[in-house]
Amino acid sequence: MAARVTHAEPPADVVAALRAAGCVFAEDEARLLVEAAGPPAAVDPGRLAALVARRVAGEPLEQVLGWAEFRGLRIEVEPGVFVPRRRTGLLVEAALDVAAGLTGDLVAVDLCCGTGAVGAALAAELRAAGRQHLELHAADLDPAAVRCAARNLAGVGQVHAGDLYGALPTRLRGQVDLLVANAPYVPTSAIAEMPREARDHEPATALDGGTDGLDLHRRIASDAAAWLSARGHLLIETSRGQAPRTAAAMARGGLEPVVRTDDDLDGTVVVGRRPQP
Repeated sequence: MAARVTHAEPPADVVAALRAAGCVFAEDEARLLVEAAGPPAAVDPGRLAALVARRVAGEPLEQVLGWAEFRGLRIEVEPGVFVPRRRTGLLVEAALDVAAGLTGDLVAVDLCCGTGAVGAALAAELRAAGRQHLELHAADLDPAAVRCAARNLAGVGQVHAGDLYGALPTRLRGQVDLLVANAPYVPTSAIAEMPREARDHEPATALDGGTDGLDLHRRIASDAAAWLSARGHLLIETSRGQAPRTAAAMARGGLEPVVRTDDDLDGTVVVGRRPQP
């Protein structure tokens, strides 16, 4: 008979297996895996072993658990879906700062939404700030991402399947106040250098940004003005090194860009707005 497992102290063999696989926070991960294997008094040893095997094989912890923590929310994650990163919190913070300067109802779009984490966090934090009237839309090309986003944004926003603006209802043209995008920005040649978790278990469409990493940024920026309201802003996550080129793409699209960085989050976002009279 297998020994009963509790959530207080993860089994030493689980911790050892995770540590041997290179998991830096092996004890914390072990506790989460034990929790996922059943309630404290009835952890399923077989399920725990299966979860540990997936993690040891290199699958991202969030995909193994079925959820990721993002700005205090538990975001559902399927195998094969892009896992929300902590640095993307800057994209939410920048959007909240823009929203603070806008009055009345808001229309927001989360392009390349993945799990819908950005849209979910934005909606939750606007609601907490007393902004009740938000029309939220999210879009992604990947069917698994669309499924996840539909669950994470249930009752909060509408999720659309398709390629960038082609996925959105045409009635949104000229109506979007906050257009946020965490589009892929890894250069194709750098994909092979990414951690195994991302390289082998996340979709290439969520990672590969083309030769210089900015193919999607240019496409988004070139058409953004047609979708933004008169007070609308485009916000794109990028890297410090790529930020000047992301900003240049926005400028070519008729927007005034500003680069924002956060050392604690290791995040970079370019915010573009229509020229002011």
